[in-house]
Amino acid sequence: QVQLVESGGGLVQPGGSLRLSCAPSPAIFVINTMGWYRQAPGKQREWVGSNTAGGTANYADSVKGRFTISRDNAKNTVYLQMNSLEPEDTAVYSCNAVLFRPNGVFLGDYWGQGTQVTVST
Repeated sequence: QVQLVESGGGLVQPGGSLRLSCAPSPAIFVINTMGWYRQAPGKQREWVGSNTAGGTANYADSVKGRFTISRDNAKNTVYLQMNSLEPEDTAVYSCNAVLFRPNGVFLGDYWGQGTQVTVST
């Protein structure tokens, strides 16, 4: 069964940092485009940022300058580095990726299981 596996969430104080990671399982599948989303309690899911296969990243205005998406192609993993965290960043964060087979054939669009990020004193 193909899935995206997330890790790195947790509790952090305001102004702190966390790094989330997202990788496909089995690891043989290749990440093409990747997006991060979040959903706070009582709110709709919102887009946080995206990273293309070529490495170009775009961000929501609410996180621009504080969050950075990067990828390690050798590890087939995409990261969301979150700095200067604010209580308003508290949410369940999910990754979404287009995966390809090792031979370059499109596999599908997948979501991670979500990881909780809580920013609080």
